[in-house]
Amino acid sequence: MKTNSATTNGQAAFATARRVNQSLTAQIEKRALQWMAERAPAWVTSDQLTILGLSAQVGAGICYALSRYNRYALLLVILCLALNWLGDSMDGTLARARRQQRPRYGFYVDHMVDIFGSVALMCGLGYSGFLHWETAIAMLIAFLLLSSESYLATYTLSCFEMSQGLFGPTELRILLSIGNVALLRSPYSTLFGHKMLLFDLGGTIAAVSMFAMAIVVAMRHTAQLYRQEPLP
Repeated sequence: MKTNSATTNGQAAFATARRVNQSLTAQIEKRALQWMAERAPAWVTSDQLTILGLSAQVGAGICYALSRYNRYALLLVILCLALNWLGDSMDGTLARARRQQRPRYGFYVDHMVDIFGSVALMCGLGYSGFLHWETAIAMLIAFLLLSSESYLATYTLSCFEMSQGLFGPTELRILLSIGNVALLRSPYSTLFGHKMLLFDLGGTIAAVSMFAMAIVVAMRHTAQLYRQEPLP
Protein backbone atom coordinates (compact mmCIF):
# COMPACT_ATOMS: atom_id res chain seq x y z
CA MET A 1 0.00 0.00 0.00
CA LYS A 2 1.37 3.37 -0.95
CA THR A 3 0.74 5.90 1.80
CA ASN A 4 2.09 9.28 2.77
CA SER A 5 1.41 9.96 6.42
CA ALA A 6 4.33 11.17 8.50
CA THR A 7 3.52 10.02 12.02
CA THR A 8 3.02 6.78 13.90
CA ASN A 9 1.27 5.95 17.15
CA GLY A 10 3.55 6.88 20.04
CA GLN A 11 6.70 6.37 17.98
CA ALA A 12 9.18 8.52 16.12
CA ALA A 13 7.90 10.32 13.05
CA PHE A 14 8.26 8.49 9.76
CA ALA A 15 9.70 10.68 7.02
CA THR A 16 7.60 10.07 3.94
CA ALA A 17 9.42 10.07 0.62
CA ARG A 18 8.34 12.31 -2.22
CA ARG A 19 6.62 10.23 -4.90
CA VAL A 20 7.66 10.76 -8.52
CA ASN A 21 5.83 9.19 -11.44
CA GLN A 22 6.62 10.44 -14.95
CA SER A 23 5.31 7.46 -16.89
CA LEU A 24 3.19 7.78 -20.02
CA THR A 25 -0.05 6.89 -18.24
CA ALA A 26 0.68 8.61 -14.89
CA GLN A 27 -1.70 11.56 -15.18
CA ILE A 28 -4.73 9.73 -16.57
CA GLU A 29 -4.11 6.84 -14.17
CA LYS A 30 -4.01 9.19 -11.18
CA ARG A 31 -7.32 10.79 -12.14
CA ALA A 32 -8.97 7.41 -12.75
CA LEU A 33 -7.77 5.99 -9.42
CA GLN A 34 -8.95 9.06 -7.51
CA TRP A 35 -12.35 8.84 -9.20
CA MET A 36 -12.69 5.17 -8.27
CA ALA A 37 -11.45 5.70 -4.70
CA GLU A 38 -14.04 8.38 -4.07
CA ARG A 39 -16.81 6.03 -5.22
CA ALA A 40 -15.56 2.77 -3.73
CA PRO A 41 -18.05 0.94 -1.46
CA ALA A 42 -17.42 1.35 2.26
CA TRP A 43 -16.78 -2.39 2.68
CA VAL A 44 -13.77 -2.27 0.33
CA THR A 45 -10.51 -1.77 2.27
CA SER A 46 -6.91 -1.09 1.30
CA ASP A 47 -5.83 -4.45 2.74
CA GLN A 48 -8.38 -6.24 0.57
CA LEU A 49 -7.03 -4.45 -2.50
CA THR A 50 -3.47 -5.41 -1.59
CA ILE A 51 -4.51 -9.05 -1.29
CA LEU A 52 -6.31 -8.76 -4.63
CA GLY A 53 -3.17 -7.39 -6.27
CA LEU A 54 -0.96 -10.19 -4.94
CA SER A 55 -3.51 -12.91 -5.70
CA ALA A 56 -3.94 -11.63 -9.25
CA GLN A 57 -0.18 -11.57 -9.89
CA VAL A 58 0.19 -15.11 -8.54
CA GLY A 59 -2.82 -16.04 -10.68
CA ALA A 60 -1.08 -14.56 -13.73
CA GLY A 61 1.92 -16.80 -13.04
CA ILE A 62 -0.33 -19.85 -12.71
CA CYS A 63 -2.13 -18.99 -15.95
CA TYR A 64 1.20 -18.60 -17.75
CA ALA A 65 2.11 -22.09 -16.53
CA LEU A 66 -1.25 -23.41 -17.78
CA SER A 67 -0.68 -21.79 -21.18
CA ARG A 68 1.95 -24.47 -21.76
CA TYR A 69 -0.99 -26.83 -22.29
CA ASN A 70 -3.62 -24.42 -23.60
CA ARG A 71 -2.55 -21.18 -25.24
CA TYR A 72 -5.89 -19.50 -24.47
CA ALA A 73 -4.88 -19.34 -20.81
CA LEU A 74 -2.96 -16.27 -21.97
CA LEU A 75 -6.28 -14.43 -22.04
CA LEU A 76 -6.72 -15.21 -18.35
CA VAL A 77 -3.25 -13.75 -17.78
CA ILE A 78 -4.48 -10.44 -19.23
CA LEU A 79 -7.46 -10.50 -16.85
CA CYS A 80 -5.14 -11.20 -13.92
CA LEU A 81 -2.86 -8.33 -14.95
CA ALA A 82 -5.86 -5.98 -15.00
CA LEU A 83 -6.91 -7.11 -11.52
CA ASN A 84 -3.32 -6.76 -10.33
CA TRP A 85 -3.30 -3.17 -11.57
CA LEU A 86 -6.55 -2.46 -9.73
CA GLY A 87 -5.36 -3.92 -6.44
CA ASP A 88 -1.77 -2.69 -6.58
CA SER A 89 -2.64 0.84 -7.71
CA MET A 90 -5.83 1.43 -5.76
CA ASP A 91 -4.81 0.37 -2.24
CA GLY A 92 -2.76 3.46 -1.46
CA THR A 93 -5.11 5.82 -3.27
CA LEU A 94 -8.04 4.51 -1.23
CA ALA A 95 -6.08 4.88 2.02
CA ARG A 96 -5.23 8.49 1.20
CA ALA A 97 -8.78 9.31 0.10
CA ARG A 98 -10.13 8.00 3.43
CA ARG A 99 -7.25 9.45 5.48
CA GLN A 100 -6.33 5.97 6.71
CA GLN A 101 -2.62 6.08 5.87
CA ARG A 102 -0.22 3.67 7.57
CA PRO A 103 3.08 4.71 6.00
CA ARG A 104 5.58 2.19 7.38
CA TYR A 105 3.17 -0.75 7.18
CA GLY A 106 2.02 0.28 3.73
CA PHE A 107 5.49 0.79 2.27
CA TYR A 108 6.80 -2.50 3.65
CA VAL A 109 3.81 -4.66 2.70
CA ASP A 110 3.41 -3.13 -0.74
CA HIS A 111 6.96 -3.85 -1.78
CA MET A 112 7.13 -7.31 -0.27
CA VAL A 113 3.98 -8.08 -2.25
CA ASP A 114 5.71 -6.80 -5.40
CA ILE A 115 8.70 -9.07 -4.77
CA PHE A 116 6.70 -12.25 -4.12
CA GLY A 117 4.33 -11.48 -6.99
CA SER A 118 7.19 -10.94 -9.42
CA VAL A 119 8.79 -14.25 -8.45
CA ALA A 120 5.47 -16.03 -9.07
CA LEU A 121 5.01 -14.29 -12.43
CA MET A 122 8.52 -15.10 -13.67
CA CYS A 123 8.24 -18.73 -12.54
CA GLY A 124 5.01 -19.06 -14.49
CA LEU A 125 6.59 -17.50 -17.54
CA GLY A 126 9.59 -19.79 -17.30
CA TYR A 127 7.37 -22.86 -17.12
CA SER A 128 5.11 -21.71 -19.97
CA GLY A 129 7.61 -22.63 -22.65
CA PHE A 130 7.13 -19.26 -24.36
CA LEU A 131 10.61 -18.24 -23.25
CA HIS A 132 13.62 -20.00 -21.81
CA TRP A 133 14.20 -20.22 -18.06
CA GLU A 134 17.45 -18.30 -18.46
CA THR A 135 15.54 -15.30 -19.84
CA ALA A 136 12.95 -15.43 -17.07
CA ILE A 137 15.66 -15.60 -14.39
CA ALA A 138 17.57 -12.73 -16.00
CA MET A 139 14.42 -10.57 -15.99
CA LEU A 140 13.72 -11.42 -12.35
CA ILE A 141 17.28 -10.61 -11.25
CA ALA A 142 17.23 -7.33 -13.19
CA PHE A 143 13.87 -6.39 -11.68
CA LEU A 144 15.01 -7.17 -8.14
CA LEU A 145 18.23 -5.21 -8.69
CA LEU A 146 16.32 -2.18 -9.97
CA SER A 147 13.80 -2.50 -7.14
CA SER A 148 16.55 -2.68 -4.52
CA GLU A 149 18.10 0.51 -5.87
CA SER A 150 14.70 2.20 -5.72
CA TYR A 151 14.11 1.17 -2.10
CA LEU A 152 17.59 2.34 -1.03
CA ALA A 153 17.11 5.65 -2.85
CA THR A 154 13.75 6.10 -1.14
CA TYR A 155 15.43 5.77 2.26
CA THR A 156 18.54 7.83 1.57
CA LEU A 157 17.12 10.53 -0.73
CA SER A 158 13.49 10.64 0.46
CA CYS A 159 12.37 10.30 -3.15
CA PHE A 160 10.42 7.29 -4.39
CA GLU A 161 10.66 7.06 -8.18
CA MET A 162 7.68 4.99 -9.29
CA SER A 163 8.79 5.00 -12.93
CA GLN A 164 12.02 4.97 -14.90
CA GLY A 165 11.66 7.52 -17.64
CA LEU A 166 8.36 7.04 -19.43
CA PHE A 167 7.89 3.47 -18.23
CA GLY A 168 6.32 2.33 -14.98
CA PRO A 169 4.43 -0.75 -13.76
CA THR A 170 1.30 0.12 -15.75
CA GLU A 171 3.21 0.41 -19.02
CA LEU A 172 4.88 -2.94 -18.36
CA ARG A 173 1.48 -4.58 -17.78
CA ILE A 174 0.22 -3.11 -21.05
CA LEU A 175 3.25 -4.37 -22.99
CA LEU A 176 2.91 -7.81 -21.42
CA SER A 177 -0.78 -7.93 -22.40
CA ILE A 178 0.03 -6.95 -25.98
CA GLY A 179 2.68 -9.66 -26.04
CA ASN A 180 0.12 -12.22 -24.86
CA VAL A 181 -2.18 -11.33 -27.75
CA ALA A 182 0.75 -11.71 -30.15
CA LEU A 183 1.52 -15.15 -28.68
CA LEU A 184 -1.96 -16.34 -29.60
CA ARG A 185 -0.99 -15.85 -33.23
CA SER A 186 2.56 -17.18 -33.02
CA PRO A 187 5.14 -17.66 -30.22
CA TYR A 188 7.99 -16.90 -32.62
CA SER A 189 9.64 -13.80 -34.02
CA THR A 190 12.26 -13.28 -36.70
CA LEU A 191 15.24 -11.01 -36.08
CA PHE A 192 17.88 -10.47 -38.76
CA GLY A 193 16.75 -13.68 -40.44
CA HIS A 194 16.93 -15.76 -37.24
CA LYS A 195 13.79 -17.34 -35.80
CA MET A 196 13.47 -17.11 -32.04
CA LEU A 197 10.84 -17.08 -29.32
CA LEU A 198 9.02 -13.74 -29.21
CA PHE A 199 9.19 -13.52 -25.41
CA ASP A 200 12.89 -14.45 -25.45
CA LEU A 201 13.47 -11.39 -27.62
CA GLY A 202 11.27 -9.13 -25.51
CA GLY A 203 12.56 -10.57 -22.25
CA THR A 204 16.20 -10.09 -23.26
CA ILE A 205 15.53 -6.47 -24.20
CA ALA A 206 13.69 -5.94 -20.90
CA ALA A 207 16.44 -7.55 -18.80
CA VAL A 208 19.24 -5.60 -20.51
CA SER A 209 17.25 -2.36 -20.19
CA MET A 210 16.59 -2.90 -16.47
CA PHE A 211 20.23 -3.78 -15.80
CA ALA A 212 21.34 -0.66 -17.66
CA MET A 213 18.82 1.54 -15.83
CA ALA A 214 19.92 0.15 -12.47
CA ILE A 215 23.56 1.00 -13.23
CA VAL A 216 22.81 4.49 -14.56
CA VAL A 217 20.44 5.40 -11.72
CA ALA A 218 22.82 3.98 -9.09
CA MET A 219 25.66 6.11 -10.47
CA ARG A 220 23.45 9.20 -10.53
CA HIS A 221 22.25 8.70 -6.97
CA THR A 222 25.77 7.90 -5.73
CA ALA A 223 27.02 11.19 -7.19
CA GLN A 224 24.07 13.04 -5.67
CA LEU A 225 24.71 11.60 -2.22
CA TYR A 226 28.45 12.31 -2.54
CA ARG A 227 27.68 15.96 -3.19
CA GLN A 228 25.19 16.14 -0.33
CA GLU A 229 27.64 14.54 2.14
CA PRO A 230 31.12 15.88 1.29
CA LEU A 231 34.13 14.88 3.30
CA PRO A 232 35.01 17.37 6.08
